Amino acid sequence: MNRRIVLAQRPTGLPRETDFRLEEAAVPEPAEGEILVRAQFLSLDPYMRGRMNEGASYAPGVALGEVMVGGAVGEVIASRHPTFGEGDIAQVYTGWQQFGVAAGENAHKVDPALAPISTSLGVLGMPGITAYFGLLDVGQPQTGETVVVSGAAGAVGSLVGQIARIKGCRVVGVAGSDAKVAWVTDELGFAGAFNYKTTADYVVTLSELCPDGVDVYFDNVGGAISDAVLPRMKIGGRISVCGQISQYNLNAPEIGPRQTWHFIVKRLVMRGFLVFDYADRYSEALQELAGWVREGTLSYREDIVAGLDRAPAAFIGMLQGDNIGKRLIRMDS
Repeated sequence: MNRRIVLAQRPTGLPRETDFRLEEAAVPEPAEGEILVRAQFLSLDPYMRGRMNEGASYAPGVALGEVMVGGAVGEVIASRHPTFGEGDIAQVYTGWQQFGVAAGENAHKVDPALAPISTSLGVLGMPGITAYFGLLDVGQPQTGETVVVSGAAGAVGSLVGQIARIKGCRVVGVAGSDAKVAWVTDELGFAGAFNYKTTADYVVTLSELCPDGVDVYFDNVGGAISDAVLPRMKIGGRISVCGQISQYNLNAPEIGPRQTWHFIVKRLVMRGFLVFDYADRYSEALQELAGWVREGTLSYREDIVAGLDRAPAAFIGMLQGDNIGKRLIRMDS
């Protein structure tokens, strides 16, 4: 039988474990052109919160009773696609379940000899590609510039800061615990960081950490942190909007200051993006990311929770910031 987690009801505010349901169903059969994958790791990502809502944003919402969406990596146990054979490792988008069927053209073969297969869901997967293009293509950092990253200890933010450092920038992070601040400064090479949960005045702290202003802001969280960064932006600054996790669980829009005038006075550019915008360039990003990992200039951290049944709690915890690095579910053997 196939164990899977489906959306039981739509959440109001922060999701609860009762919004999910663990159930069993028959193992699906692949049709022509498809593969059947037994997942070994599942990816948990902030965007999934938006997919729990009714209606579509940039992608359809999950219907009630449907398997929760998400990436997975595991072993091909049946194939009706010429690229894949039984025993291959594939990264697929089959959601929160043990066994999933995917179209072969939408699956990616993973070489376990190059790196642990879990990295195909993190540093060598969607988070890594997001960090790469969101910073380099959207933010366009230049050597010597100051880059501020919110959500700095997350799967994407921790990579953004390191890529900026590799490109010769001075990096300042915003994170949600002293342990996260210590990780990004002591191990990842950020020039500075602060814990937003214990910092009284974000503007004052950013002024101290970025005395010459901010050239590039990589925004993962939105809200009060972003409100504090805007006044510190320099003329010609760029803002890359990747996520707004501080807003995802609100029942009503948060009211903040109106700061559009900063864009006029400082000639700022703010641009949102989706990783899918760069689908035809994924190989470019993965090649460079893999090279940095091999060289030891790009570090990553995996926050692994064991057991499919623990996915809802692990997901809710991630939305509250209790992870450091990429949160994954390791499937039961």
